[in-house]
This record gives sequence, structure tokens and C-alpha cells, in this order.
Amino acid sequence: MKETTTNKALSLKTLTKSTVWDVQENDIFRMLDSADKEGELRENLRHIADIIRSAFMIEEIKDDNKLLEDKYTKQGYKVGTFKVDETAKVTWAIKKRPITRVTDLTYENIRHISAAKLLEVIDRNFGGGWDSLSQSIQDIIESGFDISTTTLPKDRLHKKGGMYEKKVADGFEVLEVAKGTWVEAIFAKLKPETIKPRMKFDDTSSFGDGDEDDDDADVEIIDDYNKPDEDDVDIEDPDDDEINENNYRTTFDLGDGEDDEDAESLSDFIADE
Repeated sequence: MKETTTNKALSLKTLTKSTVWDVQENDIFRMLDSADKEGELRENLRHIADIIRSAFMIEEIKDDNKLLEDKYTKQGYKVGTFKVDETAKVTWAIKKRPITRVTDLTYENIRHISAAKLLEVIDRNFGGGWDSLSQSIQDIIESGFDISTTTLPKDRLHKKGGMYEKKVADGFEVLEVAKGTWVEAIFAKLKPETIKPRMKFDDTSSFGDGDEDDDDADVEIIDDYNKPDEDDVDIEDPDDDEINENNYRTTFDLGDGEDDEDAESLSDFIADE
């Protein structure tokens, strides 16, 4: 996972289940301390904890239990105490959730790991390659990364001037998965950040009555102009199940002339007033 230094730009007010992956344990306690000074925690702590739990494991430590604090510290947790209000304090042990399996990947954290880390996680998935992943996991990965694969004979994969060399030169990380005398190469590169198109409608628009809220509506524009009709698509798989020189596939076009959640809620720690 990408190492993140203290992020002073974020606060509990702006923290989301996506941006929480940008921070570390010390950042969380810093934000909790700042929020206490502004009197924000008492009524919002459960909501804040839900957001933090999406990226961190949280254990509450009661009664100043030093033995329990030491236990969590040895397990890699960061222990800290913060004030909820003038009369109540809470001690948490928190630890960033590791991303070690493909089932740890989510739409919130997929852009917060490197391509090399992603391929390391895929490699742990029983070595089955891209097709061994479920469609839902593939969708999560492709929401954050450009992915392409090819399967070639072992002696042709690294052919000079071939797709392997070109992909690596273009900044892709690559994972090689052995399949007998053939090799599947999985290429991954983090997608650039994209901004959804915005359109503003004036008071004369037929979409509303001119209210200010309508003017700021986000409209995502989908361009289907070049999308082929379903009837125009004709894909046939080779009849022969065995991979050979004539039926190996690649998931991308080389171009002309190229050879190739949920944790339990916090206990009620504040006595009813």
C-alpha cells in the first residue's frame, strides 16, 4: 500500500470512506483531538467511527487497561486517548486494514494501492491468473486500473519489440502466470483521475423551475456513438480447447503492424444524562 505522510488537509468533516485510506493511525488521532476542541464528537462519534472502520480496525480499551494496551501495541496497533466532551474520554487501539487478498479490494481502496501491490495480491489468488477472479472483483480492479492480458508461449513472451516490452515501456507493471509451456501476462497501470462532466441549466431549462439547487446538478454524459450494436458483434471461440499458436488470445489490440464490512458498533460508553 502507498505510504502516506501526515495529511493535515483532511479533517473529520471532510473524511469519507475513500479518503480515509489516505491517512494513517496518527492522522486519525490528530483529527479526533481537533474535533474535540470544536465540540463535534459527542453526537457524531458513531458516524465517524463507521467511516474510520472502513479502512481501520478499531478496538476500544476501557478502564485504563495497560495490559490490553500493550497487547494491541505488540500487534501493530496505535493506541490513543481522546476526549468526547468535558466529562468523557475514550481509548482506541487502531490499525490500518491490510490489503492482502483479492477479497480485501473495494471501490473505496482500489486507487490507494500501487500497480505492483495489486499484482502481488492477484498472484496470491491461487496463481490462477486474471480469469480466476470473479467478475465483481474484476470490476473493482478495472475501476482503478487499466488491465490487459495476453497468453503466449514462454519463448515468445519476451520477444524483442513485442507487446511485453512496449507495455513495460509505457509504465505498466506485469505479472507472469505460468500455464504449462505457456505464460499469461497480466499488465496493470493506475488510471488517471477523472472528473465527471458538469452541465448547468439556466432558468429557462425545461428540467426545472430555475431553483438554485437545480443549477448545480451533476450530469454524467455517456457517449454511445461508437458503441457497436449487439447484432454487429460476432465472437466465436475456437473449437479446440487446447491452447495453440492459432487460438491464443489477447485482451487488447496491438494496432496495425504489431506482432504481437461490517464491524460491530462501538459500545455505549457515555452514560445517559
